[in-house]
Amino acid sequence: MSVNRLDLVRSSFEKKALSTGPFDGKVSDIFGELVFDRAKMRKYLDPDTLSALLECIEGGGQLDRRTADEVAKGMKEWALSHGVTHVTHWFQPLTDGTAEKHETLIDYDGKGGVIERFDGSSLVQQEPDASSFPNGGIRATFEARGYTAWDPTSPVFIQEDTLCIPTIFVSYTGEALDYKTPFKRALKAVCEAALPICRLFDPKVKKVYCYLGMEQEYFLVDEALYASRTDLMITGRTLLGHMSSKNQQLDDHYFGAIPTRVAAFMRDLEIAAFRLGIPVKTRHNEVAPNQFELAPIYGEANLSNDQNQILMNLMNTIARKHSFVVLLHEKPFEGINGSGKHNNWSLGTDTGVPLLAPGKDARSNLQFMIFLVNSLAAVQKHNALLKASIASAGNEHRLGGNEAPPAIVSAFLGRTMTGVLRKLLELPSGTPVEIAGKKGRKVDLLEIPEIFLDNTDRNRTSPFAFTGNRFEFRAVGSSANCAGAMTVLNAAVADQLVAYKAALDRELAAGKEFDVAVMDSLKPIIASVVDVICFDGNGYSEEWVREAARRGLDTRTCVPELISAYTAPESIEMFARTGVFSERELEARNDVKWDTYSKKIQIESLVLSRMSVNHIIPAALEYKSRLLQGLKLNQDVFGNLDGCSAERRLVEEISSLVETISARVDAMQEAGKAAKAEPDSFRRALAYSRIVQDMTALRKPIDRLEELVDNRIWPLPKYRELLFIS
Repeated sequence: MSVNRLDLVRSSFEKKALSTGPFDGKVSDIFGELVFDRAKMRKYLDPDTLSALLECIEGGGQLDRRTADEVAKGMKEWALSHGVTHVTHWFQPLTDGTAEKHETLIDYDGKGGVIERFDGSSLVQQEPDASSFPNGGIRATFEARGYTAWDPTSPVFIQEDTLCIPTIFVSYTGEALDYKTPFKRALKAVCEAALPICRLFDPKVKKVYCYLGMEQEYFLVDEALYASRTDLMITGRTLLGHMSSKNQQLDDHYFGAIPTRVAAFMRDLEIAAFRLGIPVKTRHNEVAPNQFELAPIYGEANLSNDQNQILMNLMNTIARKHSFVVLLHEKPFEGINGSGKHNNWSLGTDTGVPLLAPGKDARSNLQFMIFLVNSLAAVQKHNALLKASIASAGNEHRLGGNEAPPAIVSAFLGRTMTGVLRKLLELPSGTPVEIAGKKGRKVDLLEIPEIFLDNTDRNRTSPFAFTGNRFEFRAVGSSANCAGAMTVLNAAVADQLVAYKAALDRELAAGKEFDVAVMDSLKPIIASVVDVICFDGNGYSEEWVREAARRGLDTRTCVPELISAYTAPESIEMFARTGVFSERELEARNDVKWDTYSKKIQIESLVLSRMSVNHIIPAALEYKSRLLQGLKLNQDVFGNLDGCSAERRLVEEISSLVETISARVDAMQEAGKAAKAEPDSFRRALAYSRIVQDMTALRKPIDRLEELVDNRIWPLPKYRELLFIS
C-alpha cells in the first residue's frame, strides 16, 4: 500500500478555512452573550420573578409554578432574539459525556397555525428513557421512566439553535443516574460541615463555596491521518505503533511556539468559550508532541464542572473545522506523556475569605490550619476511595509512569508547611500560628526584578499537592467528568469536618480557651497525617511504593479492584452520613464502572485482533513475498544465494513474528470469549484486566514488524506522521 500521507493531510486541510484571524474587539464585549446570566435575568424578568429566582439560586429554595412560568417566558424571549428554535435538557449521565434530546419550541396555536411555546413545566422537568443509560440495574429494560430536573445554579446557555438547560438526572425511584446529582449533594454537605466552623471565626458567614479550576490537557492529530487509523477512530488511542525516533526527548515542545494551525484552532475555541461565559485563561504547548493545554480561571465548582463538559464538546466540534481531531484519551500514544485534568480545589466563604490560604494574623491562620489539616485527614482516611474515583480503562495506562502522578494517593505540602505542622506538635496549645509569606530572591542581573518565592515548591509526582492557597488533585483523567472525583473529595472532607467539629466542641465544653481547644483537637489529627499521607519525595521511586505500603496507603493498581473501594464498609458509611450516596446507588455505580471497563477493553481487544489479521499480517506477508521473489530471482540469475543473508534473515524474522502474532490473536480471542461469558460484573472486569496484558504482549511483535516492513507497504500512519503537525 503506497500512500503519500502528508499530501492526504494537506488536501484535506486546504478544503477548510482557517480562523479569520485575531478577534476584532474586546473579550468583555462578547463574554457570556450566549448565557442567561444575571444581566439577562434583570433585563428579561420582572423584579418579583428575579427576586424569587435569585433566592432559589442562592438560598436553595424552590420555584412555584407561576414563577417558573415567568422565568420560562423571559428565557424564551431572550432565546428567540438569538434565533433559537429548539430546547433541550442538558445532563451528564454515567457515560463521561453529556446527553440532550432536542424539542422544537413550536406548538399548535388552536387556529390551524403554530406558535413558539415554552413554559415552566418544560423548563423544570423532562422525561428521558432511564433504562437506556448506564444505571447499574436501578432501571430494568422494561422500566423506562426517569426524570431530568433543572439546576438553576448553572446558567441556561445557547448552542447553535438550541436553548440548553443544565439538569440533574434521576430515576423514577429517586436514585441518581448522573454525575451532577451526587456532586451537588457533596457540595451541600461540605458547605453545611464547614459553616459552623467558619462562624466560630466570623458569625457573618452564611455560606461556604467550593471552588474548582481544571487544567485540560489534550492531543491534536490531523483529521485525514486519524481517519486512516481504525484504532484511533474506535478507541481513541493507538493500540499499536512503534515509537518515533524523535518524540519528547529534547523537551523542545513544552511551552514552545504554538504552531500556526493550532493557534488558529485555539483562537476559535476561545472565542466560542467566551461567548458561553467560560473564562479560558491559559493556552500552551504541553510536554509531548501535538499535546496542548488550556485552563480557565477557577470558579464555583458546580458551574466549573459544567463548563468543562461544554468545553470538551466545543473542542471536538471546532477542531474538525481546522482539519484536526481532538484526542482526550489519557494515553493515546505509547512511550510519551499522556493527558490529565489537574483539578485545583479550594474552599471559601461568602465573605471572601479563602479557607485554604494562610491568613494575615494568628487567628486567620488558625482557621486555615483547621481546613488544611482536616483536608489531609480526609484524603488519608479515604485514599483508596479517591484513587477509585479516578480509576478507568484509559487512566490506568497513564498513572504510575514517570510522567504523571503515581497510582498511590499522597499529599505534598512543601518544606514550609510540613515544618509548620511539626512545630505545632511541639508548641504549647494556644501559641499563635505564624506562617512565612513569600520571600524575595534577587537574580544577579540588573535588569531582572526581584523574584518572589511561594512558601511551597511544586512536586509533579504528588497526586494531591498543596500549592499555596488550594490543593491540586493531579490524577484525574483528561476525558473524565471531574464531578466523579470531586464528589468523593468533598464528601470525605465534609465528613471529616463534622468529626472535627464534634471533637472541638468537646474541648470547648471542658472549659478550654478557644485557641487552646482548637489546637488540642487538631494535634491528634496532625500527628496521624504528617508521617502518613504527607510525602514530599519522589513518588516515582520503587522505595516509595514499599514505604507507602508500610504507611498503610493503598498501593493497588488493578482498576476493577480499585473500583470496589466505593462499596467498602467505611465508604458506604461515609456517604450515608453525608447524604451523598445511598448504598443502592453505590452498588449500581460499581456495576456501571465495572461494565464500562469491561466493554472498553473488549472493544480494544476486538479492534486490535482485527487490525492484526486484516492489516498487519497481510502487509507482512506481502513484504515477505517480495523478499522471496527477490531471493528466487537471485537464485535463477546467479545459481546461488550468496550475498542474500540479510534478506534471508528478514524472511525468517517476519515469518516468526507473523506466527507469534497469529498465535497471540487466537489466545486473546479465546480469553475474550471466556471473559464475556462471566456473569458477575466484577469478575468479568477482572478477566478483562488480564486481557490488557495480552494486548501489550500482542503489540510487541507488531511494533517490531513496523520496523522491518517496507514503509510503502505498511498500511497505517506511523507515530512520526501522527505526532508532528505540518
